[in-house]
Amino acid sequence: MGIWEQPNTARFLTAAYGPTLLASFGYGAAIPMIAIQAKELGAALGVAAFVSALTGVGQLVADLPAGVIADRFGERRSLLAACLVDAVVLGAAFWVRELWLFAVLVFIHGCSGAVFALARQTYLTVAVPLRYRARAMSSLGGVFRIGNVLGPLAGAAITAAYDINYAFALAAVMSLLAAVVTLFMPDLPPNITTVVGADGVEHSQSMWRILYQHRRAFISLGLAMLTLSLIRAARQTILPLWCDQHGFTTSTTNLIYAASMAPDVALFFPGGLIMDRLGRFWVTVPTMFAMSLGFLMLPLARSLLPIIAVAVWLGISNGVSAGIFVTVGADLSPTVGRAQFLSGWRVFGDIGTALGPGVISLVTLFAPLSVAALALGVIGIAGGLRFVTQMPHRGALPPSVPQP
Repeated sequence: MGIWEQPNTARFLTAAYGPTLLASFGYGAAIPMIAIQAKELGAALGVAAFVSALTGVGQLVADLPAGVIADRFGERRSLLAACLVDAVVLGAAFWVRELWLFAVLVFIHGCSGAVFALARQTYLTVAVPLRYRARAMSSLGGVFRIGNVLGPLAGAAITAAYDINYAFALAAVMSLLAAVVTLFMPDLPPNITTVVGADGVEHSQSMWRILYQHRRAFISLGLAMLTLSLIRAARQTILPLWCDQHGFTTSTTNLIYAASMAPDVALFFPGGLIMDRLGRFWVTVPTMFAMSLGFLMLPLARSLLPIIAVAVWLGISNGVSAGIFVTVGADLSPTVGRAQFLSGWRVFGDIGTALGPGVISLVTLFAPLSVAALALGVIGIAGGLRFVTQMPHRGALPPSVPQP
């Protein structure tokens, strides 16, 4: 019986989603300010985009170690540690005035985010019955997006009254509160990492062995998910930079960013319902092509209302796909070595998260920001075509290899 079907459902929902809501509230206030704070510390446009990309780089570096951490210490303790580390890092970001040190803190923030994301995905994969999986995962994504709407609004108010670095202080407080809520999460059974061989003896499955067994899933759908993560991450970077380039204040930039995230909040549960009832295909493919169109339209938006319109379009396009990455990963994950598989799965998403701002940084070294937007549109179209050929049209995806 899944935890959702047990008498302590309300406690589970609060404990499972509460840390995500609190942490994402803080992230929502801080993330749009990373590139702008880097510029305040003396970075050029391309360097500011690179500093923003370090969040994704940190996640990528820590993805595989996160699987080991979750397997060894359990999901709840891993979440708690990640929240505490993040609170310290974001608190330090409030004080630093050196660009290189700020960049290091952004990188560590990404590392702790990898542990947090892996542990929460594994937790829900085990805790929630399959028939509710997409709705549970999309609700997780939706809760994260609620925080990303409320966070920028709070960030806009704070940065209008105080300095930009106060957004990082807010994020530190939210991470600390998330750690407190995590203490009330029920523990899960230990992860299974052994199989019984033909000789009747249990054999341990190493991380590398588990990843190799599932290589086909990683090469096919993993690469497709990489492109989706890329354009999602690029939206978070290019919108603040586009607003800054056109002379908007930091508070206005935060409000535009929030306007882009608002449709995500309205559409996450319908998206999960579509995935559970019709299949994962029917949110991934429309999302990819619609977001690509938004990036292609961005160079035409040069005043407040058109920029808001494109930002909202990107939010609507992405809204129904909340939780698709973790849902597909949960579908494909095996019983044996689930945490290790999901850590490998997250590598592809976090490569995309790192490459999104990285593409902007690279292109803007040689061309205007508008060319970077066009490049992202082309990448999104290519990813959408890959989903058309790789994603089954109906239902949940089967595990990538037969279960023991």
